[in-house]
Amino acid sequence: MNRRKFFKNGSLFAIGSTFLNPFEGIAKELDFDTLKKNKKAKNIIVIVSDGMSHGTLNMADLYLNRKTGQGSNWLQLYKDNKVSRALMDMSSASSIVTDSAAASSSWGSGFRVKNGSLNIGVNGEEYLPIWQKFKKAGKMAGCVTTVPITHATPAGFCIASKSRNSQDSIAEMYLDLKFDVMMGGGNNYFASDSRKDKRDLYQEFLSKGFAVVKNKKEMFSCDNSKPILGVFYNDGLPYSKDRESSKELIEAIPTLAEMTKCAIDKMKHHPNGFVLQVEAGKVDWAAHGNDIAGLLYDQVAHDEAVKIAIDFAEKDKNTLVIITTDHGNANPGIIYGKDANDNFDSIHNYRQTNEWILNGIGQETRVSQMIERIEYANKTIIKEDDAKEILNFYSNIKLEEGLYNPRHLPFKVLADIQKKYNSVGWISMDHSADYSELAMYGPGSDLLKPFIKNTDLHYLMLKAAEIENNF
Repeated sequence: MNRRKFFKNGSLFAIGSTFLNPFEGIAKELDFDTLKKNKKAKNIIVIVSDGMSHGTLNMADLYLNRKTGQGSNWLQLYKDNKVSRALMDMSSASSIVTDSAAASSSWGSGFRVKNGSLNIGVNGEEYLPIWQKFKKAGKMAGCVTTVPITHATPAGFCIASKSRNSQDSIAEMYLDLKFDVMMGGGNNYFASDSRKDKRDLYQEFLSKGFAVVKNKKEMFSCDNSKPILGVFYNDGLPYSKDRESSKELIEAIPTLAEMTKCAIDKMKHHPNGFVLQVEAGKVDWAAHGNDIAGLLYDQVAHDEAVKIAIDFAEKDKNTLVIITTDHGNANPGIIYGKDANDNFDSIHNYRQTNEWILNGIGQETRVSQMIERIEYANKTIIKEDDAKEILNFYSNIKLEEGLYNPRHLPFKVLADIQKKYNSVGWISMDHSADYSELAMYGPGSDLLKPFIKNTDLHYLMLKAAEIENNF
């Protein structure tokens, strides 16, 4: 295709006579002779750290720098001037503070939708998600995540649903759509003994020609000629820090980087290219729990996946890598004080997350046992009064419905106690209206402006790959 003609004719954005092209004026501003020299994006990899506030990105870089002498792969791309960089307004149709479903749908559909919905417009319109568009254009498509594969962020690239909570139905939609790689957690939505309708979706995926894998060994040895469904845990995958502390989990559960490499290896030889969404979903869950070990080590796991994608793209020369987050959450940061350096460095010694600590406590736990458990997990000895404050919450704990912390465990109390020793503070336990950090490497990164709306990213991906939006 003549690239000059493609960008000039504007047919990419011909959705309707009333649609406003979000890139209006780009053709006039760019030097087309330069643009012609750049290859189109044959492949696109979108890497999302769900719920990553700026402070989370910052702390991961500081943590790695102080531990290893080298910072994060993400910020090294900035230091080496290898990427285009922008801020992105992530507002949804219903709020300046988005949830993950509306955020992912803005990229998936090119329209802002209400919080809680997936690619369903404010008046009930059903939009065709972007991974389906790429599939129709002949590319392979997949998602890998550390939360259920049916969760909001991967679903926003793949399907349309009135509710993000309809995860049983979303699993069924994946069966019909037959994406090439789908890996993460979410056994509860595929296994017959967990689903309300008792359908065995694993068997149904097998009957449709999928390779179904349930542990790391099976993932690496599976038949690459078949589409892959990999489900490695009942709900979200274990936090990276808890996984690192368990030989059993290390052997059974792949890291995000390992899933990313497997997905790329599966799709990289396809003649029409591939699109892949990679999500560090439990960064968001950790932020909801003010869980510094969960947050920091899963952000580092995200950063390892960034390296896998960039290393591939540097050799391939035809791959656009997009690195971003869908919203802020809890906005953590290192608090000023004379012991801030040493306190923050103490996190290097953490063995377990706060989720591990609090889920191992019950009404029968004694104060001395509480102190011993935190000393084991954090190498920190807390005071008796602090231990008693935590234990007071266990006298009347009841299981309730909810996405996060349904038992109402004292995550905030524990985080406030830890702040005395690690100097990490949090502003809340929920999403925030941060402008998202966005970086792009490879063909198509020239299209990125310094500040964009979330919906612009949908059209930028189509434009970078020279896929016309006429589905």
